[in-house]
Amino acid sequence: MLQGEHEALTRKAIDRALEGDTTALRLCLDRIAPVRKEAPITFELPPIETAADTVAASSALLASVAAGDVALDEAGRAMALLTAHKQLVETCDLESRIAALEAKG
Repeated sequence: MLQGEHEALTRKAIDRALEGDTTALRLCLDRIAPVRKEAPITFELPPIETAADTVAASSALLASVAAGDVALDEAGRAMALLTAHKQLVETCDLESRIAALEAKG
């Protein structure tokens, strides 16, 4: 039903927005600059190459929360990433150890 009408409808919404229609204006602005659902956070994080490094990373994150640089909910999401990364590091480490043991045997 709307096939072939996209340009005309878009033009009409833009024209109405330019005429002061606040609903059309909001519609256009939502398409031009949508509201961000999450803003990126910035904090110092040491390199994580071993499972033990995640303790230092976790401490850095907690220090950022304590300093008020990172919100608690943001820290929770970042901590989930750190936990997942730690598991990957541990799995990789175990895989390397097993391969070394098998190579000896």
